[in-house]
Amino acid sequence: MKFRSVILGASALALLSVGSAKADGELFFYNWSNYFPPELMEKFEKETGIKVTLDVYDSNETMLAKLQAGASGYDIAVASDYMVDVMIKEGLATEIDAKDFENFKNVAKPHDTMKYDPDRKYSATYLWGTTGFTYDASATDAEMERSWKEFFEPREEFRGKIGALNDEVEMFNAASYYAGVEKCTEDPAEAQKVLDVLLKQKPYIAVYSSEGTIDRMSAREVSMHMQWNGAAHRTKETIPEAVFVYPKEGLTYWSDHFVVPTGAPNLENAKTFLNWMMKPENAAEASNYAGYMNSIKGSGEFMDPSMNDDPAVNMPEEYADLLIAGQNCSVKARDLRNRVWTKLKS
Repeated sequence: MKFRSVILGASALALLSVGSAKADGELFFYNWSNYFPPELMEKFEKETGIKVTLDVYDSNETMLAKLQAGASGYDIAVASDYMVDVMIKEGLATEIDAKDFENFKNVAKPHDTMKYDPDRKYSATYLWGTTGFTYDASATDAEMERSWKEFFEPREEFRGKIGALNDEVEMFNAASYYAGVEKCTEDPAEAQKVLDVLLKQKPYIAVYSSEGTIDRMSAREVSMHMQWNGAAHRTKETIPEAVFVYPKEGLTYWSDHFVVPTGAPNLENAKTFLNWMMKPENAAEASNYAGYMNSIKGSGEFMDPSMNDDPAVNMPEEYADLLIAGQNCSVKARDLRNRVWTKLKS
């Protein structure tokens, strides 16, 4: 979901920050970095005549904060499952009635609905995956446990060689699984246990960054990195010894969705794009690039065989019980989580 930055010109950034008048043939797209194939964007532009401008973010919270601050120039934003709920409740999402789109018939169950938008009034499916960690097996002679312990209480050879996501939700969730704490806890004492885990790990951390995780591992700047499984798949292309871990304590299962923000200047162009992305060949191209599975029927025939051969993407069946769904925590729980993150980063 999510890796290297795409830099826009100053004029484009200013436009996206303050909003823009409707302009025929344009689409302003807000997405995780390195999470959409440039070639697929060019294909869309060629087939539709709609010019796409991309702006990127490094976390759901960064995206939300910008929309809350009044950014009104985006036509499409990509939001994880729990963030779709937040956007709907805060009036930041436009009704699009995705089920009425011509190509919605291609959406496979259970992705034709979702917990926070059961009728798909506000969202359309994109990609889905898991969050674990990857390590370079050539960096250690030890037999590694299939546990978050290897990430949060690392072996000495990994000191200063660990990358963590700069994402309070992903990091808090993982630490809560390891600490045996409910990830949406409202109890300060329980949150302290999570903070203790994160603080104990901190001396081993080289960087907190959600971008560049593939490049960082491939250059061997770090030997272990918290990663989304698609990033792990792409890391393995340059480091065959890379191993994606499904921790026995559990790991987060997430799904990402297209949402049209309130005030989108090019609503019809946004709908055109969403319908176009429900074509099997287009969904497959996004999967092949990002390394994550999609939910479009018929896309399998266009998928890279390496996707099916990599356990980071095609999860072994015995790990299915380890998956923990994303959850939109209460305001009290989110505030507590944020205080933990702030203390960690201070």
